Amino acid sequence: MCETIAAISTAYGEGGIGIIRISGPEALGILRRVFVCKSNIASRRMAFGRIVDPDTAEVIDEVLAVYMKGPTTYTGEDVAEINCHGSVVSLRKALALVLRQGARMAEPGEFTKRAFLNGRMDLSQAEAVIDVIKAKADASYEAALSQMEGALSRRVREIRARILDVLVDLTVNIDYPDEDIEQLTYEKLLSDLEDVEDDVDTLLATAGAGRMIKEGIRVAIIGKPNVGKSSLMNCLLRQSRAIVTEIPGTTRDTIEEAVSIRNIPVYLIDTAGIRQTNDLVEMIGIERTKDAFNKADLIVVIVDASTPLTGEDRDILGRLSGRRSLVLLNKTDLGNAVTPRDIADISSNSDVIKTCLVAGEGVEEIEDKIEALVYGGQLSQKDSVMVNNVRHEELLRKAKQALSDASVITENGEALDIIEIDIREAYDYLGEIIGETVSDEVLDEVFSRFCLGK
Repeated sequence: MCETIAAISTAYGEGGIGIIRISGPEALGILRRVFVCKSNIASRRMAFGRIVDPDTAEVIDEVLAVYMKGPTTYTGEDVAEINCHGSVVSLRKALALVLRQGARMAEPGEFTKRAFLNGRMDLSQAEAVIDVIKAKADASYEAALSQMEGALSRRVREIRARILDVLVDLTVNIDYPDEDIEQLTYEKLLSDLEDVEDDVDTLLATAGAGRMIKEGIRVAIIGKPNVGKSSLMNCLLRQSRAIVTEIPGTTRDTIEEAVSIRNIPVYLIDTAGIRQTNDLVEMIGIERTKDAFNKADLIVVIVDASTPLTGEDRDILGRLSGRRSLVLLNKTDLGNAVTPRDIADISSNSDVIKTCLVAGEGVEEIEDKIEALVYGGQLSQKDSVMVNNVRHEELLRKAKQALSDASVITENGEALDIIEIDIREAYDYLGEIIGETVSDEVLDEVFSRFCLGK
């Protein structure tokens, strides 16, 4: 990492300020060559001046610049940042000048990669940086921030420490069987392994909620025409986005909107009503409705409670088996021809809520159900460490399997050195989460997902 790198660290486009970040041993030297100011450049002190091409004396921009001496910087190296006006032209010219002075263009995620390689953060914390940047709602932001601050890392290290204790006991008993030491019994070993496996299970149990908080929940709103699907979407959005009329078939395509519900990112999909039709455009919309049904995390079926169930209603309800679903008995102000018992006879696994969406009745209870889907009884993501990364989840599953295999052969009384292989494998899998036992290929893959300048 002897090269000095540079990139624009703010979003591309017009803005009040645009920042060029420089990191590496030549950060200060490059800054001095391009930045002209009346005062001396002191570490961690912002200075006002101009970016000037030393070869042509062309003034590129009036800027604020700061130099930060390593290792107490984001990357752990010497860092300089130039705060230009947020003009695409200004940033492009200033960056080109910095590159001509000896820096090279940073690769995506290279600043954070250097922070990891310099020990400023572990790999799980580095991965959380991009999650903080991409967070779409408060819950996903808070979960990412907790991981960036090391909550998951600490929990993984605690579990690895317990596994290491087991490995130490195994090594002592394998290498020094005749010494006067406490003999490791199979019963104690099995008990220790089961305790560690329980710890891994506890982390894994948060993966579903963590993934939904990070990626958002896809909620498909399904029902026959004119039952209130668009009204529900407008209620949840707190605005009139979908067209609401008394004419069946008004929504002829899926309408997708992002919204934050109880600080959780939710993608609402208002679908075309499912019915028999000869209208080609409406038929295409119905096919897209079925596709949304198959891909949704939660299916909300709306039924007109003021009229008896139709064949179309029964067909939709019959498709809910094995799916997370919520049935709304809407238009209760007009009558109660359909009861929760009628729904349970067709779809016993669905929660049922009575609503009058034109009056906003039942919306809060719907939001309660969406929140419960994510947290599964937990008060919030702040109450526990959450796994929200697919790579971490997969490594935890592999560690769990290795511990389970070790338990099986321990019960069978296999030799300790055979048992040690699976336990050490679990230890290494957990190490990959925080980057202590990770290949260069994995590192390249992780940081390739970052944006330039971070």
